[in-house]
Amino acid sequence: MVESFRPVREEEIERMISSISHLSSLSEPVNLAKLLTLFTNNVISRVAFGKIFHSEGSTDQKNGFHNLLMKSEAMFSAFFARDYFAWAGWVDVLSGQRARLGKTYTELDAFYRKVIAEHEDPMRTEEKEDIVDVLLRLQKEDNHLTQDQVKGVLMNLLLAGTHTTSRTLEYAMAELMRNPSVMLKAQEEVRRVVGDKGKVDESDISQLNYLKLVMKETLRLHPVLPFLIPREAMGHVKINEYDVFPKTRVYVNAWSIGRDPDSWDQPDEFIPERFVGSAIDFRGLNFQFLPFGAGRRICPGMSFTIITMELALANLLYIFNWDLSDDMMKEGIDMDEIFGVAVHLKTNLRLQATKHAPHLRGALSAPETKVDY
Repeated sequence: MVESFRPVREEEIERMISSISHLSSLSEPVNLAKLLTLFTNNVISRVAFGKIFHSEGSTDQKNGFHNLLMKSEAMFSAFFARDYFAWAGWVDVLSGQRARLGKTYTELDAFYRKVIAEHEDPMRTEEKEDIVDVLLRLQKEDNHLTQDQVKGVLMNLLLAGTHTTSRTLEYAMAELMRNPSVMLKAQEEVRRVVGDKGKVDESDISQLNYLKLVMKETLRLHPVLPFLIPREAMGHVKINEYDVFPKTRVYVNAWSIGRDPDSWDQPDEFIPERFVGSAIDFRGLNFQFLPFGAGRRICPGMSFTIITMELALANLLYIFNWDLSDDMMKEGIDMDEIFGVAVHLKTNLRLQATKHAPHLRGALSAPETKVDY
């Protein structure tokens, strides 16, 4: 499944690069937060629904979809008194939160019903199967899959897939700008490996060892779901001296785990080299590093997300040189965060992009970093 959507990833990266090139030609700064959200939303929309609902110069319909996405994220991260005190639901009624939630749910439900109806239309001519097609096919083969379950899968895909990917990429670029020696190494590697091809292909990614370290370190320092997805205790469990009773909601603090000084040297520093020669990985087997969770509830889109982020970051570093925009040059990069569906930077990262001139590659003299996997 991951490989089958390779053309989608590559086409949307080309679209993103084209947008950056246009801004660069005008000497305009790049709002990376906005552009990366657009990129990941387009990828997820095409993979899930077979078409783009959100793009630059968007129509009213596409703007409506974007607004719905933003409202949905706001509801996911909003405070509801009943989540903390079962008897306090009246607070949510008085505050208007319950009404806002109901309105957003109705709009989301209408959107997903429309998407499903379009895919069930016998006159539909799309040749390539998308996620909706797969789910509807499974529904026909197994009557246990309900329409609400299909809509639930699509909602998880769209909301979780868009913001986690885009914000991790924004964190990666922010850390690279704050650590110019790391940026230099990463750019030297990707430009040496790719040569004069003009763009990074997925076939190049396996050779970009230092870039993989950069992504690992970004995920360690900045897991965009800092408490992962909450669990519920199925029975009475005793952990050390603590009793966890049935129906207790349990959160795993992946953010603190990734910065635990008992597991990491200089835990608050961005040092990709810490993973050189280390068997520690993010696939749920090493409990000092859990950005995607672990066990049966590990993020099902992990492999798709990783290749998407690596390919996007590699192209950003290969094609452009980056500087802070004038406003960020004055104020510096603000690493303060805001909590939503995914944690994100309080201030959007705005950078100035300049096309890399191939004949200047010799100026990049950082040594090759060899890593064994």
